[in-house]
Amino acid sequence: MNKYWNRREVLAASTLLGTLPGLALAEDKTPMRTAAIPSSGEQLPIIGLGTYRVFDVESTAENIARRKEIVELLLGEGGSVIDTSPMYNRSEKMIGDVILTGADRDALFIATKVWTDGQDAGIAQMNRSEELMKTDVIDLMQVHNLRGTDIHMKTIREWQEDSRIRYSGITHYADSALDELQAAMRKHKPQFIQINYSLGEREADLRVLPLARELGIAVLINRPYQGGRLFRAVAGQVLPEWAKPFAASWGQFFLKFIVSHPAVTCVIPATSKAHHMADNLEAGFGPLPDAATRRRMIEFIRAT
Repeated sequence: MNKYWNRREVLAASTLLGTLPGLALAEDKTPMRTAAIPSSGEQLPIIGLGTYRVFDVESTAENIARRKEIVELLLGEGGSVIDTSPMYNRSEKMIGDVILTGADRDALFIATKVWTDGQDAGIAQMNRSEELMKTDVIDLMQVHNLRGTDIHMKTIREWQEDSRIRYSGITHYADSALDELQAAMRKHKPQFIQINYSLGEREADLRVLPLARELGIAVLINRPYQGGRLFRAVAGQVLPEWAKPFAASWGQFFLKFIVSHPAVTCVIPATSKAHHMADNLEAGFGPLPDAATRRRMIEFIRAT
């Protein structure tokens, strides 16, 4: 098996094997599943869009059009969450360009981050994020990778009082930071956390996700495919029969494991390809695996 297979190659192989899901959804399908934000009760669609790397491109007409197509697919299937960061270089500007060319800002739930040192630098960066994304209100402002959490959470709360930010959050992407993340959750009581969690990275299941439920904190999930490792693990394999009642592709298999966790609010896979976006969005519909099936999924991946 070629350990360097990526998702494109897995989907191509699936086509040959007759397992590639249709990208067009039925016209009479039910709405995308949602999960409640515990602090407000607002319902959030469970499949969103990450922008790390894939939106960090020059603002050419072609690049903007391709990203707008991705965003329109998200909105057209009932999604809303788009997550970015100043750390992602040109991604915030690209989101602003997409909005300028007609994407519905009011339908989007825009999540970004503050990632710098010091109060003044944080304020300047958050002002810049608003400017770049052509918005007066950020739906979710997160302290990125716990950098300056005490300082930036104070500013975020002040901006919430001024209605410039709707929700507060903190983030990390590595299991090594989960102890520090738990301490910040207890201290600051953010309305959201964003963490890594997948069939290949399940450490959060033991500590952070139970704490989020206990404290009433919404959860965004990054790294749903473990940086592509999960697709490489199943490259050339046909989706097992027992998974087909709830998933029509490996991408949906991986995403539905995540969103079936009761603590998870939304997962944000990053993509700049329309067929990947369409496949990801399918995971927001239909049945989810139950507890017994989730255990079976874990054992299946362990054995690959």
